[in-house]
Amino acid sequence: MPTIFTKIINGDIPGDFVYRDDLVVAFRDINPQARVHILIVPIKEIRNIQEVTAEDEAILGRMLHVARIVAEQESIAESGYRLLINNGADAHQEVFHLHMHLLGGEALGPLLAKR
Repeated sequence: MPTIFTKIINGDIPGDFVYRDDLVVAFRDINPQARVHILIVPIKEIRNIQEVTAEDEAILGRMLHVARIVAEQESIAESGYRLLINNGADAHQEVFHLHMHLLGGEALGPLLAKR
């Protein structure tokens, strides 16, 4: 069964795309956690980091390259931004289709609360 991200990529569900190529798409998160919150998603369905293979290295590299491109497009490259991948249930991965969050456009504060 296709993930919600595959449905967005295929146009079955609308998405606010900011980037698309043959390996990766980027679209705005529907529940933004920062002023800029964009998801960078491989077109190929990869469940999570544990399913990445050597053949997927180009996809992972493209995801990082696209993060740089999108940060520049969104005018947050100079001020800074955060890249985040949640991997698995304990990391609060909600959609099991590998994706990277690009967050910025404001001071984000510390990544994790102190214990």
